[in-house]
Amino acid sequence: MIATASSASTVPTGAAPAMWNSARSVPALGRALMGAIFLASGLGKLAAPAATLSYIDSAGLPLPTVALAASIVLEVGGSLLLIAGYRARLVALVLALFSIITALAFHTAFADQNQMIHFLKNFAMAGGLLQVVAFGAGGLSLDSRAGRA
Repeated sequence: MIATASSASTVPTGAAPAMWNSARSVPALGRALMGAIFLASGLGKLAAPAATLSYIDSAGLPLPTVALAASIVLEVGGSLLLIAGYRARLVALVLALFSIITALAFHTAFADQNQMIHFLKNFAMAGGLLQVVAFGAGGLSLDSRAGRA
């Protein structure tokens, strides 16, 4: 039997059913792992808003309070929507753009190796999120239940 996207999870006649369906589970695990960093970051901003405001202000961005509120909503709300797989393509696109923008706004001091790592991390996260944009949320998602995956 040749495995295709639609037959990858089928079991040949007479074979025991698979205990774990990776075609359904792996995308959900990937969404959870990608969403976790945004959730932790958003909750961290909620826990220490003064420190975050100072960091935003030091980058010279206008309206630091608005930027803080928007980033908390985007990170906490976006992560929960991504993890649940609700409108995952759109949410992943917004989070990918956010990752690129924050890399360019906050992590361009390439002489500092830590900043270079954060820059590359943000671009790597954007790359993973673009996989969700391209391929959807997967089987274990609210999008799949609604016929959008």
